[in-house]
Amino acid sequence: MKTITSFVDSNMTSQIFKSGYVNIIGRPNVGKSTLLNAFLNRKMAIVTNKAQTTRHRILGILNKENLQIVFSDTPGIIKPAYALHKRMMGMVKEALEDADILLIMTDISESPDILNDYRALQKAIRRIKDDQLSAFLLINKIDLVKKPSQLDALFEAWDITLESLGLSNVPILPISAETKDNVDSLLKQITKAIPEGPAFFPTDITTDRMESFFISEIIREKIFQNFQQEIPYSCEVAIIATEEEERIYRIDAEIIVSRKSHQPIIVGNKGKGIKEIGILSRKELENFLGKKVFLQLRVKTRENWKDRDLFLNQYGYRK
Repeated sequence: MKTITSFVDSNMTSQIFKSGYVNIIGRPNVGKSTLLNAFLNRKMAIVTNKAQTTRHRILGILNKENLQIVFSDTPGIIKPAYALHKRMMGMVKEALEDADILLIMTDISESPDILNDYRALQKAIRRIKDDQLSAFLLINKIDLVKKPSQLDALFEAWDITLESLGLSNVPILPISAETKDNVDSLLKQITKAIPEGPAFFPTDITTDRMESFFISEIIREKIFQNFQQEIPYSCEVAIIATEEEERIYRIDAEIIVSRKSHQPIIVGNKGKGIKEIGILSRKELENFLGKKVFLQLRVKTRENWKDRDLFLNQYGYRK
């Protein structure tokens, strides 16, 4: 990721400038995307209560005076079941390799045993130890703790585990990404630990992603929010065309499903399902794009697209 040529603004050369990649990793649904949005004080990554909502690595760039922090949200760490999962875990591997600071995120429902169960977390431990990489262990969702003793016990368990792994220098921080409890304090600590160096990106941009990516993600979020069980996980959203006019933004998009039997479920009785997705998506897209949106949605079947390189490449999942 850091093969990008460093960008130096003429206004930055007179003072010490700090920049670095701060990459968030962890299991699905621990709040990584919510934390990214909290750091940036804007919605950069879609958020739902379903696991594996995040499928891509998303960079969110925080620019301040003499400082650029490139935050990286990553897919939740899982044991791959098909080709899509393998590519998602490839993005986690990439984040482990280019991190200047690593945020290992867990929540109040997880125990330290997860460090032994997933290869990516074992690689993270080796990277921290071998390269003396700066890292923080974040226990999220503390707003849901009913008894302080529960959090105390969890802290003690993590403290013992980190010490046994030779990681006693890794701070354990309680946070709530949802309510932003301790997020400002965490950001201050990250800022102190960021190395000196030039900006990686121009200071007037907040992400490396194109507008069309966020359009597809907003639509996919509404599918996750409105359908249960297998349906959301079998879906992808492809933006076929966009046209921006003075007063309206026209979007032509396809909802991709992996089985023909899923197509009528998305469409719904008399088209109610796809209509609801369209209404909810259009409302958020208008806020995002700042103008009226005409959204045309269609449903298309691509059998087993999650295991086919042709479609994975087409939908932007890098190997």
